Amino acid sequence: MGEHAHVLVGALAHSGRWRAVLAESEDFPHLVQALDQAVRKLGGTARRWRFDRMATVCYPSSGQVTASFAAVAKYYGVGVDICPHRRGNRKGVVEKANHSAAQRWWRTVPDALTVVQAQSGIEKLAVRMDERRRSVDGIKVTVGELAAAEMLLDVPVRPLPAELEVERPVSPQCLVSFDGNLYSVPPGPAGTQGRVLHRLGESHLDIATAGWAVVARHRHRHRHRHRHRHRHRRAPRGAGQTVRDAGHVVALEREVLASFSDRAPCKNKVRRPPSDAARAEAERPRGQQAAAGDPAERVVIDLSHYAVVADRLRTVPSPKEENTE
Repeated sequence: MGEHAHVLVGALAHSGRWRAVLAESEDFPHLVQALDQAVRKLGGTARRWRFDRMATVCYPSSGQVTASFAAVAKYYGVGVDICPHRRGNRKGVVEKANHSAAQRWWRTVPDALTVVQAQSGIEKLAVRMDERRRSVDGIKVTVGELAAAEMLLDVPVRPLPAELEVERPVSPQCLVSFDGNLYSVPPGPAGTQGRVLHRLGESHLDIATAGWAVVARHRHRHRHRHRHRHRHRRAPRGAGQTVRDAGHVVALEREVLASFSDRAPCKNKVRRPPSDAARAEAERPRGQQAAAGDPAERVVIDLSHYAVVADRLRTVPSPKEENTE
């Protein structure tokens, strides 16, 4: 998943049901996308939303809701409450959900897990937590049964049309990763950074270069009378599909075929001695070290005395020689 993961947890205060959504960032478009997915997973939305002092939602110093997020609340028909400082009991349901997610899921997440796999794992935990038992007026019920009886507001058919923008590298195969799928681009920008532009609720996404030139557009598949026809289709989120446009495939094939050569194949490798230029290049670092005046270059070690002592030690002296000495 990378070094960081942003998790938005939404919980119903009455029943305690909670759902979590992983997001790539905490900026405004990603927050709107995660909020929309969370309320849809909960089956509806409460009449009021309670938040921490997130900079995307309010001004942390005053707690006043920003104008951009006020438009989000108006779109979903809810009110917004900001938790005061050091008042964790105001959001005890969410804090408990965060504790459950951290202890039962986050501590067991492997490093090589993808975002789609991690989202599936935390959803399974949230569904399993709906089986918790509660006692209401002496009657034993589950969290899921309490949540099913809650009077929740309907969610709009489409999310707020915020503009989502992320940077993605273009692979050597001219593919860009987004939402758990791979989308093709024309050959040329491989190895560079591309921009994926997507308006929430729309059926297409655009892929642009760093200079904001749109080079590809992928849409959802459109059905026709007796056959499926699609151009630049877009895969469902997290499907793990590779979507290639026919024009991109043809252009990439031409690019690859143009790089082929009709020359004779290379013969076996011939070992050749180094040329004069290669030897001169090898001697150049040595000359630079000598010019630098390294003190080790001026040290002269005489090994003659060591050789004399070594020759004497090769033979064992007789007892008479030892007494003489």
